[in-house]
Amino acid sequence: MQTSNLNIVQQSESASEAQWWPAPTCNQPVHSTVDVPGSKSASNRALVLSALSHGPSTISGLLDARDTQLMIAGLRALGTGIDTSAPDSSGNVTARVTPAALTGPADIYVGLAGTVMRFLPPVAALATGPVSFDGDPHARVRPMQSMIDALRHVGVSVSAADGHLPFSLTSVGHVRGGTISIDASASSQFISGLLLSAARFENGLTITHVGPPVPSLPHIDMTIAMLREHGVEVDTDGSTWWSVRPGTIHSRDTVIEPDCSNAAPFMAAALITNGTVKVARWPNTSTQPGIAIRELLERMGARVVLDDSGLTVSGTGDIRGIDADLSAVGELAPTIAALAALASGPSRLTGIAHLRGHETDRLAALTRELNALGGDVVELPDGLQINPTALRGGRFHTYADHRMATAGALIGLHVPGIIVENIETTNKTIPDFPRRWNELLADHP
Repeated sequence: MQTSNLNIVQQSESASEAQWWPAPTCNQPVHSTVDVPGSKSASNRALVLSALSHGPSTISGLLDARDTQLMIAGLRALGTGIDTSAPDSSGNVTARVTPAALTGPADIYVGLAGTVMRFLPPVAALATGPVSFDGDPHARVRPMQSMIDALRHVGVSVSAADGHLPFSLTSVGHVRGGTISIDASASSQFISGLLLSAARFENGLTITHVGPPVPSLPHIDMTIAMLREHGVEVDTDGSTWWSVRPGTIHSRDTVIEPDCSNAAPFMAAALITNGTVKVARWPNTSTQPGIAIRELLERMGARVVLDDSGLTVSGTGDIRGIDADLSAVGELAPTIAALAALASGPSRLTGIAHLRGHETDRLAALTRELNALGGDVVELPDGLQINPTALRGGRFHTYADHRMATAGALIGLHVPGIIVENIETTNKTIPDFPRRWNELLADHP
């Protein structure tokens, strides 16, 4: 079993009673249609590309949550004009982005958003003047050394004490670019962040990955697809080498798809309650890694039907254990782990060692919280072994991690007496999750 890196446990233990949310238990099948907000991953990529493009553009269906609000604030601090509408009923806004000369001084606060802390430093490298970065307490332990080393290699002056936040950089309005080698085994966001800005570098950028395999490769595929939509020339071998030619990033209007990963807890509720949940506007095809939730739920016993009205997930009376390599879709691991804890047989989830460097150490967190409820979870070098047991009620700590919070909500559907810490942390990517969850459960035939 791996050593835990839960450096927020003490804060969690002392949380005030007002921070604990009684997770609702559901004793009958849910039958509901949900309309989840836009993809966080696509939203923040679209914002960066629009800010770096050659003219104004409009982004529709943009997620209005903490991660995207932080991205907008960071781009505005660098001089980009961004006007947003009021949020719609889905939790989305329309943004009008007007590129401008990027300038410092600027102070950028990244919160706990990996996309902000890894996508904006290469953007800031194109600005004139100093730019500083800092974030939430746990953001200060998330790995950043690979990005810092990469920026230094292409000629950017970066002041960083230990390879983590906080750090600052000073640029002269242009970046040399060229050829670099980095270890991106801790996060695919290092590759995506560099690729998004690389066309604006004087010599473009060629990246070679050295080290263990890069996790979440589909997120890099999403980055490449969106770059090509903006007219950027990108070459790759798919897993270890990427090259962006210097050139114009063309402006284009973008419509953001619903977030497949954020739909996952709502879909999983159909299995737990033996009900039916339809996700409206589900894409037929997508570069989102989270689209894999469909196949994973089918393997765990769900019936899944896609038609013009959306994707419908139905329970079949049994949740099956699963042996799954989640290396490409680590963001789905907390949802799958919650289902596995309630399944009829054991599960083995592998390929997710990189989750130790996410919002919290998710492997240690899931092990600790499920076992505290009477579970039988063993942390593996690269994943979790989950043997279902009869769980009991209790407190479910979230460590400021939105996906831990939704996992706790899922357990609470079946186990009475689950109290989830700081459910508001879900605002990171799902605005007003408690209301959405209650509406899901209130919709019965």
